[in-house]
Amino acid sequence: MQIKIPELSLVLLVGVSSCGKSTFAKKYFKPTEILSSDHCRALISDDENDQSITKEAFEILHFIAAKRLAAGKLTVIDATNVQTEARKSLFVLARKYHISPVVIIFNLPEALCLERNQQRPDRHFGSYVIQQQYANLKQALYHIKQERVKRITIIDSVEKLDAVEIKRVPLSSNRKYERGPFDIIGDVHGCFDELIELLEQLGYLINGDLTHYTVTHPKGRKAIFVGDLVDRGPKNPQVLRLVMDMIAAGTAFCVSGNHDVKLKRKLKGKNVKLTHGLANSVQQLESCPLAFHQEVLHFIEELVSHYLFDNGQLVVAHAGMKEELQGRTSGKVREFALYGDTTGELDEFGLPVRLNWAADYRGKAIVVYGHTPVSEAEWLNNTICIDTGCVFGGKLTALRYPEKELVSVPAKYIYYKSIKPFIPEDKLAPSPG
Repeated sequence: MQIKIPELSLVLLVGVSSCGKSTFAKKYFKPTEILSSDHCRALISDDENDQSITKEAFEILHFIAAKRLAAGKLTVIDATNVQTEARKSLFVLARKYHISPVVIIFNLPEALCLERNQQRPDRHFGSYVIQQQYANLKQALYHIKQERVKRITIIDSVEKLDAVEIKRVPLSSNRKYERGPFDIIGDVHGCFDELIELLEQLGYLINGDLTHYTVTHPKGRKAIFVGDLVDRGPKNPQVLRLVMDMIAAGTAFCVSGNHDVKLKRKLKGKNVKLTHGLANSVQQLESCPLAFHQEVLHFIEELVSHYLFDNGQLVVAHAGMKEELQGRTSGKVREFALYGDTTGELDEFGLPVRLNWAADYRGKAIVVYGHTPVSEAEWLNNTICIDTGCVFGGKLTALRYPEKELVSVPAKYIYYKSIKPFIPEDKLAPSPG
């Protein structure tokens, strides 16, 4: 039995005393990764069986767990965890630090646990304690499915326990081993001609057509797209084909943008309003084969919220990423990556009121993002927005990394009029025709 555990997770071992949790923990995890309720009791009273200080012991356990999770360290909770409230408090802790909980349940025969307990000279409690824990375990097996935990493994025999294989898997955002060099490209929004011009200016060699593109760089550079490949612009299918082929060939990465997500929902048959340029994408895709629609849908579904590159020194997300959210997984992380920090209100243009998260950013990693168009890309506290509004008549911008050089090409036309002016009139591209 293989159990996959994300490299950053909170692992709850659930089972009655003497079911083998501690032995299991020591076999598969580092001593520093394991937080044992028994050990916390001993830290206070020199006796790990002292039930009178259970409350204080779990206060210590929760305190250390919080510090480890905040530091981005995998943490294993070695306690019975058979009571709903005990698990609930730990799940709350996992959500606070945007970390996925992993639950491993040891549902071994009660008779076996009772026998093991009797053979342990360090145990001073009777069989009734295990019997009560076993009753709670049965309830846990019923309730755990309603506790919003995706990763649950149940071990119900000694044979399965002996055959367990733990596999630690990297988070989808972890590309720290990719050191670059990179060319990070701002919101394309269907501006295919400008994208081709920008890639060529960056030194990429491009061949192919709408059926397939081959894009290479003689110096091995890779492109990173900040999302919002589609909507508003004139050639959305071409942009999708090019980027999908680059990613398939290993010469590019792409994070999810809010416009990409909206197109995904439309392709899945959801009732989506054709606003903010989505109508352009839908209309252009009508002339493409249905197989291409399915390929696009699968592509967008596989996009991640953000990436960490170069040993964590570079973070790329569509709308940005606060330091405490980097390399984490939760709904809040995905929401922030797509929309940034918003108040929930609308401004006079009917657009979301956004808070300037970058003004308070003090992280060591460089954060490169787009989403909110600016007339010029400028650095602010180790962050930079490179959406320079190509589709609105501005320009398409790339940041070369690690050189920190900006490369831009001007838009050929104003393909879509911006609701909220942000580019001086004298710097706008001409209108089509």
